[in-house]
Amino acid sequence: MLEKALTGNRNYWLWVGFLLVIMGTGGACWLWQYNVGLTITGLSRDVVWGFYIAQFTFLVGVAASAVMVVLPYYLHNYKAFGKMTILGEFLAIASVIMCMSFIFVDMGMPNRIFNVFLHPTPNSMMFWDIVSLGGYLLLNLLISWVTLGAERRDDPPPRWIKPIILLSIPWAVSIHTVTAFLYSGLAARPFWLTAILAPRFLASAFSAGPALLILLALVLRKISSFEPGKEAIEKLAEIVTYAMCINVFFVLMELFTALYADIPEHVHHLQFLFKGLEGEGNLAPLMWLSIILAVVSLVLLINPRTRRNEKFLIFACVAVFVSLWIDKGLAMVVAGFVPSPLGHVAHYAPTAPELLISLAIYASGLLIITGLYKIALEVRGEIKT
Repeated sequence: MLEKALTGNRNYWLWVGFLLVIMGTGGACWLWQYNVGLTITGLSRDVVWGFYIAQFTFLVGVAASAVMVVLPYYLHNYKAFGKMTILGEFLAIASVIMCMSFIFVDMGMPNRIFNVFLHPTPNSMMFWDIVSLGGYLLLNLLISWVTLGAERRDDPPPRWIKPIILLSIPWAVSIHTVTAFLYSGLAARPFWLTAILAPRFLASAFSAGPALLILLALVLRKISSFEPGKEAIEKLAEIVTYAMCINVFFVLMELFTALYADIPEHVHHLQFLFKGLEGEGNLAPLMWLSIILAVVSLVLLINPRTRRNEKFLIFACVAVFVSLWIDKGLAMVVAGFVPSPLGHVAHYAPTAPELLISLAIYASGLLIITGLYKIALEVRGEIKT
């Protein structure tokens, strides 16, 4: 089936060429970083994780969100998600590969990643994070290929794949739970030291991921003959609504605990995010934008009339995705380091090479999604004919 991704019209190849140019530019910047070191990034002794790890954190949630279409379809036999399931699984594959790529470029000596396998350390959360991500990638590759192949042959999926599908459901939850444990297990970082971090990560994942899946399905409907179905889109929109409500509730719980109790170690991080601290306030405008987008999206999603209106739904999904990207794909990681355990307020801003490398990884993810979705559409086109 892979050969289907190697054929296409002029627009398809222009899009692929555009992505390859971005990847080439970012690849050149990574070679520069590999030779010079992480000094070309905005990272420092105080802020050792920045834009790269923030994108990794956000994309783990996007990958985990595939469970929101897999679970209803396979566990509850909800047929409306029949056409969306393969899209969710392919989105998970691309997201996990991007996650691994961001970890790779964040390492000053990327060849040291092999030490995780040569010298496994079960008491390390990083070890379990790599195991969970690698296992989830293999599960989705196997499930999507077997089910799509069976669909191509007009046969039911083999019986042995059902237990593997059921295994992928808790595994999807585990990848983001383990990621949250990477942060909340660090006692010296009070901003992350909260038991609700893992549930908050999952709530944001089940908001941003399905929102992106809705947007991708609507794009496919516009550029091809793919029809996701009105019921599937509406049900996904409801999932986004409930998950976003829970996510906002969790954030408010965090704010109340820190501000009402007036815990200095927590309050200082929040001051840095929303007001600025000691002259460092470059994240404050973005955080207020995130709040505004979250409120606007909830207003549009909670009202059934606007949620079922496609134009409002598109805007709401974009607002959800951008709001959570700002919160988790930028602020969550940086605020854990500023101020430092010694009270030092460090400056951090991603540099141009850092952004170009990140853009290249996103372009590679889009290229993978493009190829995989092309395969899915071609296979379903064969079935119809």
